[in-house]
Amino acid sequence: AAAALQRALAPAGVTVRAVALPDENGPADLYATLPAIEALHNQIGIDEAVLLRGVRGAFTLGQNFVDASGAGQPSFLHSYGAFGTGINGGDFFPHWVKARRHGLGVGLDDFSLTATAAHNGRLFLPDEASEIYGRSDYGYHLPAAAYAKSLKAIARHLGVEIFETTGVAVERGGDGIAALLIDEGGRIESALFADLTREGLLREALGGAFEAWAMPGDRMLTALAPRFAALPVYAEIRAGADGWTGLFPSLTHTHVVHVFSGAATSDEAALQAAAVASGLALEAATIRALAPGVASAPWAGNVVGLGEAACSFDPIHGLGLHGLQLGIVHLLGVYPAEGDGYAARRAEYNRIMRSHFARVADFQAAHHKLQKYAGPFWDAARGVPVSDELADMIDFFRARGELAPQEDESLPPDSWRALFTGHGIVPESWRPAVDRVPPDEVTVHFRKMLGFVREQVLRQPAHDAYLARILQRPHG
Repeated sequence: AAAALQRALAPAGVTVRAVALPDENGPADLYATLPAIEALHNQIGIDEAVLLRGVRGAFTLGQNFVDASGAGQPSFLHSYGAFGTGINGGDFFPHWVKARRHGLGVGLDDFSLTATAAHNGRLFLPDEASEIYGRSDYGYHLPAAAYAKSLKAIARHLGVEIFETTGVAVERGGDGIAALLIDEGGRIESALFADLTREGLLREALGGAFEAWAMPGDRMLTALAPRFAALPVYAEIRAGADGWTGLFPSLTHTHVVHVFSGAATSDEAALQAAAVASGLALEAATIRALAPGVASAPWAGNVVGLGEAACSFDPIHGLGLHGLQLGIVHLLGVYPAEGDGYAARRAEYNRIMRSHFARVADFQAAHHKLQKYAGPFWDAARGVPVSDELADMIDFFRARGELAPQEDESLPPDSWRALFTGHGIVPESWRPAVDRVPPDEVTVHFRKMLGFVREQVLRQPAHDAYLARILQRPHG
């Protein structure tokens, strides 16, 4: 956040300073990112190869959801890319829906460059031909402590003054904060403060409220395990009876996350469940509280909450840095933060951010609502109420295979399609315009798509091979 704000605002004469509390990240903590993080990395000048060399991270093409609860729900992949390409100027998806209703046995993933690559253990590197076909994206698995260290060095290089401190106190002033008090009598004044603490320290100092979201899990275990012999190019989310276990590969380890309900499962039982579900020897295990929710006012007084101080998500879909990125982008959109219209800009920021966070939360709520896993954890998940917007969206998709337009949506339509179809929603109908294209013509298009996808994927490198190539130090 400091690096991005410095890069954007320094030309306007704004000074950005960072107060760094002791790093809370343990060796097992990892950030699973969505492809959109590339825009933020580009803004602050991060080179992909240098980043992955430094943090020992890996690529990811999505998340594979597996039923380990015994319910028999088929696995599905939420891949980071588009499904199919346009047919006669129209969307591919309704043609696939119609074909499935008429007996097509080819799944949605077979029309996706990224999904097919992931299933075949290959990375997918976009080029001009693939971009014409459809979007093909990747994210990263970034060990958190090394990533934070790298970002701190970048922020300092960009001119951010960093104050290391073991603790911080707040000096109130008016309806906001006048200064932060740090070690050895340090006092830092600012016109605007950004709170990026997990617990929202500055928000709490102003009496700001945090609204909890109803989620089945309130405890999270993280641990390290040995890396796989052949590095998968996706994360795997295994649903057990009492929670879910995520396996997130990095270059040197497999990072294991296990989310469960503290009321139903002891920490000792959760550790055993994570070991069984992963099938791996665990080390460096830590357990902490998990409290998904949103700040009533992400921007209160002269304090802007960013990241977990504004909104905390269930870690299942790797949305943490996505929430932070949304906050940074929209803060820059309403800056400057003083002068005429200050209150109006603050109110608009809060409206936009609450709306964006609600849409992302709906994506997670849809997963909990639609899954058919067995066990008390998942029974509780299905019982959690969903928003009216999400209920309408599910009904609309089930009826016509379309996604009702939503304001402030930040996840791509294909992510919603992967989620809905993965959980077994088969649309009952499709757009009437699809019927104007003769079935034989659609069949020809489908065969061309499948051939193109196979041809492109066979050209792609294995995950390990590509990492080995870019992790070599450059010559000269």
